[in-house]
Amino acid sequence: FSAPIFLWTCLTALSVHAAGNVVNTYVDFMRGVDSQRSDDRTLVDRLLTPEELAHLGVLLYALGCVGFVSLVLLSPAKMEHLALVYFGGLSSSFLYVSVLFSFMAQAGYVDLGVLLYAMPLALNTEAILHCNNARDRESDARAGAVTVAILIGPTGSHVLYALLLFVPYMVFTVLGVHFSLWWLLPLITLPQA
Repeated sequence: FSAPIFLWTCLTALSVHAAGNVVNTYVDFMRGVDSQRSDDRTLVDRLLTPEELAHLGVLLYALGCVGFVSLVLLSPAKMEHLALVYFGGLSSSFLYVSVLFSFMAQAGYVDLGVLLYAMPLALNTEAILHCNNARDRESDARAGAVTVAILIGPTGSHVLYALLLFVPYMVFTVLGVHFSLWWLLPLITLPQA
């Protein structure tokens, strides 16, 4: 374990994730999706101007790139592997790739078994994102957005949310029974789910 690699990995992943959120806010506002009833009213309430938000997005992506270069210098992983995951995945799909990127930066090699661990975590994250889309279904549809929640309707959204929330617990249970009891540890959060 390397504390500097851990810190640079956190900085890199958080910067890229924050930049993605900023870009999403900018695009939603420019397309007319955000309104006074939206949960993200950064631009609607004029807390920042669109130009300031765009500059913030560039700054955050640049900070993520500085973190990436630092990891290339510090990590035992091959630069090509880090670059593939960073530019090919972390910047576009945070869910599964962030766990793989973090593992690779620390360990220095790719282990696709890490994705098995990342899958349930990503499904829980997707449950949160889907819940937000289901809540905003009507306003998103009025703005011309197309989301899974809009396409499958309220009942389908409830079913999908339940699956995204509880399938990870089933996966961890199967892994715990077949491999190691440590996989059962996430089950302590089940009452709060």
